[in-house]
Amino acid sequence: MSWLWSNFGLIDYGQVWQLTVIHIGLSIPPIIFGFLISLPIGWVANRYHASRGTLLTIGGILYTIPSLPLFIAMPSLIGTKILNPVNVIVALTIYALALMVRTTADALGSVSGDVLQSATAVGFSGWRRFWAVELPLAGPVLLAGLRVVSVSTVSLVSVGSLIGVNNLGNLFIDGYQRSFPEEVVVGILAVMAIAFAFDGILLLLGRVLWPWTRVDRRNRRVTRREQVRAVTEA
Repeated sequence: MSWLWSNFGLIDYGQVWQLTVIHIGLSIPPIIFGFLISLPIGWVANRYHASRGTLLTIGGILYTIPSLPLFIAMPSLIGTKILNPVNVIVALTIYALALMVRTTADALGSVSGDVLQSATAVGFSGWRRFWAVELPLAGPVLLAGLRVVSVSTVSLVSVGSLIGVNNLGNLFIDGYQRSFPEEVVVGILAVMAIAFAFDGILLLLGRVLWPWTRVDRRNRRVTRREQVRAVTEA
């Protein structure tokens, strides 16, 4: 381990930083696009139960496609060159969409029917009810799914280096080819740092958008403590 740390100085950190920026740039669009596209599809899956099974099955099938063959097939499917970063973005958007469709359908389905009926009774149109009632109440579940998509996307971007698209995966390939494990370790740490940073940002965003979830968690903890105290004192 000491030899590992003493040789970290041999690594080109300027290159690591540049690849980190590229990696972040490739990770953000699929997360956003996957989330936005999943909203209408998840709504349809939740609203019309006849379509739910079909849509969720398609999402599951899409997620089973191996990433490397999908990256290689992208130029033929969308007409780009093999080294175009758009290939990675589109492929990862498909994976993000496959994960988020089920989460979106489940999140919207978790909203109480009584709440929706109450919103309709006070005059909310379907469109306004979705944005003002359904989506905010489904937010915490959506956020949980988005955090999974975020980590998955950051990790899968590395596979793009196998088809020549620059990102932190280059460090894995270069370190392996040169038998230079420190470079691989730096790449892994950088990918993990991006994943943790994205997850922290989403968690913070959730606390800002849905502050009542903290209150709910606090109330549940207080209730559990009271229940435990009641049992121990009985």
